[in-house]
Amino acid sequence: MDDESISKYSLSYLPRDLTAGLVVFLVALPLCLGIALASGAPLFSGLLAGIIGGIVVGSISGSQTSVSGPAAGLTAIVIAQIATLGSFEAFLLAVMLGGLIQIGLGIVRAGSLSAFFPSSVIKGLLAAIGVILILKQIPHVFGHDTDPEGEMSFSQPDEQNTFSEILTLFAGDIHFGAAVVGLLSVLLLVFWGRIKFLKNSVVPGPLVVVLFGVGLQILFQQFGKPWSIGKSHLVQIPVANSASDLVSYLRFPDFSQWANPAIYFAAVTIAIVASLETLLNLEAVDKLDHEKRDSPPSRELVAQGVGNVISGLIGGLPVTSVIVRGSVNVHAGAKTNRSTIFHGILLLTSVAFLPVYLNMIPLAALAAILLVTGFKLASPELFRQMWQEGRYQFLPFLITLLSIVFTDLLTGILIGLGVSVLFILNSSLRQPIRRVVETHLGGDILHIELANQVSFLNRAALDRLFNAAKRGTHMLIDATDTDYIDPDILSLIRDYKSKIGPTRGVSVSLRGFRTRYQLQDEILFADFSTRELKDRATPEQILEILREGNRRFHTGNRLSRDLGSQVYATASEQNPMAVVLSCIDSRVPAELVLDLGIGDIFSVRVAGNVIGNKSLGSIEYGVVVAGVKLVFVLGHTHCGAVISTVELLAGSKDSTQATDCPHLDSIVEELEPCVDHKICQGLHQMNAADQESFMDDVARKNVIRSVHEILARSEVIRKLSDAGKVLVVGALYDVKSGKMEFMLDESAE
Repeated sequence: MDDESISKYSLSYLPRDLTAGLVVFLVALPLCLGIALASGAPLFSGLLAGIIGGIVVGSISGSQTSVSGPAAGLTAIVIAQIATLGSFEAFLLAVMLGGLIQIGLGIVRAGSLSAFFPSSVIKGLLAAIGVILILKQIPHVFGHDTDPEGEMSFSQPDEQNTFSEILTLFAGDIHFGAAVVGLLSVLLLVFWGRIKFLKNSVVPGPLVVVLFGVGLQILFQQFGKPWSIGKSHLVQIPVANSASDLVSYLRFPDFSQWANPAIYFAAVTIAIVASLETLLNLEAVDKLDHEKRDSPPSRELVAQGVGNVISGLIGGLPVTSVIVRGSVNVHAGAKTNRSTIFHGILLLTSVAFLPVYLNMIPLAALAAILLVTGFKLASPELFRQMWQEGRYQFLPFLITLLSIVFTDLLTGILIGLGVSVLFILNSSLRQPIRRVVETHLGGDILHIELANQVSFLNRAALDRLFNAAKRGTHMLIDATDTDYIDPDILSLIRDYKSKIGPTRGVSVSLRGFRTRYQLQDEILFADFSTRELKDRATPEQILEILREGNRRFHTGNRLSRDLGSQVYATASEQNPMAVVLSCIDSRVPAELVLDLGIGDIFSVRVAGNVIGNKSLGSIEYGVVVAGVKLVFVLGHTHCGAVISTVELLAGSKDSTQATDCPHLDSIVEELEPCVDHKICQGLHQMNAADQESFMDDVARKNVIRSVHEILARSEVIRKLSDAGKVLVVGALYDVKSGKMEFMLDESAE
């Protein structure tokens, strides 16, 4: 723990950290003993690992919520390596060397690999631990304690499995006294968590449960069988009668085995597995953290490495970050890593001075704490959230969960990671790039926009797109936002542009490729409006271009345009294809909502998109002088000009007196014919939804009226329209969805 973190520590956190540390201690105590028992190691080695994980790792780690200690995920490895190496002392040497490897991994910042862990696997791990805690603790709650506490594999050391162990309860293998303690403890914890003043009190519910369990255990001793709770159903800390007895529990590495190759293989295995489990658990606990803090993963590897070196030197099991203890720590309200350190101090104190008293705690009471924690981890809300995120998140989540439950922690995680990689590969093969078709005056343009990173994994999908292109296709491959392209992909693009595409009648344009790729920008079509294209297009084709542009906009598929080249290309002349009359509303910029480029339209903007002499003059210039073939009136919902006009009419107010804007009269006069005065008088008696609907209906009528007024007031535009050379249409833009309602029938009336 550095001086800076001490100086910044707020004493207001201390009560929460102390109570959280106490709760974690109560949970860690049986877990340390149970994992040691399940690993075939001395019981004291599990307690040592818990002490070191709390005090040593907790002091060095940068995580504020993670708790370290002996891990259930390593039990199979511990059993196998002790058997392979021939002694526990030789295994301790491997643990120490594994710690040194972890320190090295931390120094080279291998912890950054944790950024690549899929969130679906992390959440699957959390849910799986919750499900396992529920299933594994049910027998313990009822006093069926044959399986060591903390053992989490599906296949158990007692030759049962997770489900068959539960079924033995129905055969009557229940201890009545322990079952009463367990069930009442669960009820007490649920009650404690639902009563607000108890939940927020300094006294943690798990401590009350433990004290309650001890009291019942002492009471039941007076009743005899079947109520009396025996030693096998209680915590069993080794009792040392003196300091020398305590020291005798320590075991030391067999340094004579340093030349044994199996030692180094075991060390590498321990380092890799412990590091993987630590990084995954660290990510998982960070997701639970209410303050959403990020833990430095490489520093965590160093901390774990130091912990394992010390653990190996004095006879402890390997330590890792442990999700069960970490989740209990978060749910208990821990604010900083002081709770982790305090839990380690409590473990040390209990081993040295309080083993007799702690051995009075019923395992059923501690099992109740873990059972309730399991329900918090595997909450229905988590499953609902993952389901809503879609199958490509839900399936890896569910497979990870089931794999962990039906195998063991390490195997399940590896299966989950493998499945996630397959889903990622499948996603890359299906949709590694953005494909957008642009309706263009010169013919449809197929835009292929490459991602930021394009690897060999994307080759199959890109090749499939190339093969699907039909003869006559104009294809634009855009690498504007791409930082890296795999050489295989570059080779594929070169071959398609220079050989395959032209042979198949596909013209390939390039844009945005970095100089180092030796692919020059080349546009084989006019990506802006030219005189030739405009003269060749019909009014209906131009209208379809606007319709498709808005469809791209409201579906989030706007084209990536080279605005710089369009500025240069249109510098000498302009050849817009349409005149757009729209409102001055800041939410409706015509070029954006129609997904157009520079030089594509004349944009005439006036409040309420109404027709006046100046706006009509601008439109006539575009049609007669510049030769555009489409006049497009664009209104919108929630129009401020419409709303103001309706409110003025409803209150029989003069616009100048009401707004101090003497020139608004001309706009109000144009909008007034669209308002039903009879309905308008009852405006303030309408509810909000009806008012909104009425206003939008006025805006819709105003668009239709503006279309008619253009044709009525401009003889030259009317003649061109009658001859079929110019089309005058309107549309209403929805400011909520970004979608336009094209009013072709009304416009034609």
